[in-house]
Amino acid sequence: MNASSAPAVVIVDAYASSRCLAPLFKARGHDCVHVQSTPDIPPNYARGYHPDDFAAHIVHHGDLAETLRAVGAHRPIAVLPGVERAVPLADELSERLALPSNGTALSPARRDKYRMIETVRAAGVPAVEQLRTTDLDELLGWYEKAGGGRVVLKPISSAGSDGVFFCSGAEEVEAAFRTLHGSTSVLGQRNETVLAQEYLVGHEYIVNTVSRDGVHRVSDIWKMHTLSANGVAELAAGAELLPRRGPEQDLLVDHTVRVLDALGIAHGPAHTELKLTPDGVRLVETGARVCGADVHVPVTAALGTSQLDLTVDACTDPGAFLARADEDYRIARHARIVNMVAPRGGTLRSYPRLAELRALDSFHDVLFRVQPGDPVHPSTDDWTFPLRVYLLHETAAIVARDALTTRYMDGSDFYELT
Repeated sequence: MNASSAPAVVIVDAYASSRCLAPLFKARGHDCVHVQSTPDIPPNYARGYHPDDFAAHIVHHGDLAETLRAVGAHRPIAVLPGVERAVPLADELSERLALPSNGTALSPARRDKYRMIETVRAAGVPAVEQLRTTDLDELLGWYEKAGGGRVVLKPISSAGSDGVFFCSGAEEVEAAFRTLHGSTSVLGQRNETVLAQEYLVGHEYIVNTVSRDGVHRVSDIWKMHTLSANGVAELAAGAELLPRRGPEQDLLVDHTVRVLDALGIAHGPAHTELKLTPDGVRLVETGARVCGADVHVPVTAALGTSQLDLTVDACTDPGAFLARADEDYRIARHARIVNMVAPRGGTLRSYPRLAELRALDSFHDVLFRVQPGDPVHPSTDDWTFPLRVYLLHETAAIVARDALTTRYMDGSDFYELT
């Protein structure tokens, strides 16, 4: 395709929630150019991508100089990573093009979860104990030395809850290692190395931010809800939007800012997962990209703006963004997300109780991952929830009630399967 007539914004791998950025930039008068970081798109990311939203589509075949020439022809004002796997290429393109960039020096630490934690620790931020290994005996020795108990095994680089195992006992540790080692992540990457970390006791939270020139603005904070189902000890069942200020939020945001600075995230969106433990806040991981799960849908309805909007502001009008960076968001409507948990597999015929769900006072929207005729799998991770429900209302108690009602509806009779 020909170069755009106006300076463009480049998005690398505009999948998941980042697919919604292009229309927002277009509304500000900027075309978007899509860069596909690999010739093949991972199956979990192919759904929902809209090629028509982009003025040009560039496939990166591994030749950086070739991709730089193609991107540079569009006179970009910014390069953004859309999903986790896009971070290294987006960092390199923005740095080489002399655009606002997080740079490449710490790029590996923004993707490799082991390096991430060690980089944060080296910056003086309290961090989780961990081991990176390719050897089962080394792992079992570390586990025994740590005193046993519960630990977490995960890939070094992945997305969502892919490949995350909560293990209690040496047998579970060994089984998780054998499952992970040599497997392929949802990003299409081979898991040659396994990461083991101490289990962090406490609630998990999400702090979403947008940065410009090292100034960080909080777009939304969520408290996660988990349940035990389908053999998974801690399945992400949903989340509730928290006010910007509060004793928990102040601790979480302070820790998040220290993490962002340690990882060199000075520009663009970031999605930070943390736990508030008896010993204080601890980082789970940070993604230098927008939050997934279409969280911007309930956030926009609740606050009037979202992380996506602030990302556009930071790229297209940095002066205005920086002038308002200290402003707190205000909740106009309370919001919760409920991930529906399929108890068994089959082929979906219908959702018999969908009308009942839509009739709830706080029902706002639903994101379907499984439509009638599609296969349903027992929900065990972020990729196997058949649908995600967004609840919003001016009264917090109504949202809380409807969230519990939604969970009560969920179960075998919510899904008609063949």
